[in-house]
Amino acid sequence: MKNKWLWIKNILVPVLLGGIIGIIVSQFMDYNSLEKPPLSPPGFLFGIVWTALYILMGVSYSILDINNVLDDKAKKIYYLQLIVNLIWPIIFFVLKWRLVSCIWIIVLVLLIIYMIVIFYKKNKISAYIQIPYLLWTIFATYLNIGIYLLNR
Repeated sequence: MKNKWLWIKNILVPVLLGGIIGIIVSQFMDYNSLEKPPLSPPGFLFGIVWTALYILMGVSYSILDINNVLDDKAKKIYYLQLIVNLIWPIIFFVLKWRLVSCIWIIVLVLLIIYMIVIFYKKNKISAYIQIPYLLWTIFATYLNIGIYLLNR
């Protein structure tokens, strides 16, 4: 029973926080009016993808939590990257600081890589589950830089 609540808590934290940020940022969304680089997906896809990625984040973290291999370093990097992730849409959409958001998302990519390395040392599956998140964030970095360059 305890494991069930750990799974629920660990999955709900990123999903709910991401949802709250999505609601806050939705009134400032200008994605459809921006010039976008090639391969840019339609705007509706982002909510679907991010929800799936937040679920995977929670699953990955839960595996470490349930196996009692979480330490302060793993917890700190997980929550740090999550906070950096949640602040990015505010910088990009609300503040419209496109150049700052480029730098911010590069920092996020580096934090995700570091998190994967730390998770890998504790549980390989937990680390592998984070790979779609890393790949999507690298793609989002390409989009962010492209949008910045095309809309200056």
